[in-house]
Amino acid sequence: MKAELLDAAPNGSLAVCHKSGWIQNERFVQWCHHILSNVKPTKDDPVILVLDGHYSHTRNVELLELARVNGAHIVCLPPHYTHKMQLLGVAFMLPFKTYYAQAIEQWLKQNAGRVVTHCQVGVLLGEAFNKAATVAVATNGFRNTGLYPCNRHIFSDFEFQEVSPNTHESSDHSSEALPNRLDDANTSQPRPGSISINEPKTPQN
Repeated sequence: MKAELLDAAPNGSLAVCHKSGWIQNERFVQWCHHILSNVKPTKDDPVILVLDGHYSHTRNVELLELARVNGAHIVCLPPHYTHKMQLLGVAFMLPFKTYYAQAIEQWLKQNAGRVVTHCQVGVLLGEAFNKAATVAVATNGFRNTGLYPCNRHIFSDFEFQEVSPNTHESSDHSSEALPNRLDDANTSQPRPGSISINEPKTPQN
């Protein structure tokens, strides 16, 4: 990680990397330290971190302890619903990608014969970020995901229609009926938008 890669990046930016190219527990803890140092929550004035179910969030004891000590409550989204409920994906990433593409296009016009390299990422990303990171975008994100104001009916019923799985019968093996309702699948995962809350059934022996 070279310092010049952050040239002209948004003020207060943090950049870290891992040789695997993927997020790891320790890197996410660094990110969380960075966020908490700026937001400054306390147990008397807590904040909520809305995360997906990635292992670096859910199987990270250091992160959980950091959140507990600093007054941050972690809420994990249900599986397979991040495209509907993840704030960054729903509200921020589309305008950010659009502005970033525009910044690259403009830079190429002004620098004929050159190509964008990692040396230009900071300035181009910073330009796009400053346009996309607005109060309006953040407000729309919370509202359109039903997180705030809390709206459990933000999604339509058809979005929860169940698809019957294709069953493959074999003459050599007897096939057991697959559960055709989410409640019958012995899962305790919540369903956003559900009207009633059902207790998970006890698994059958």
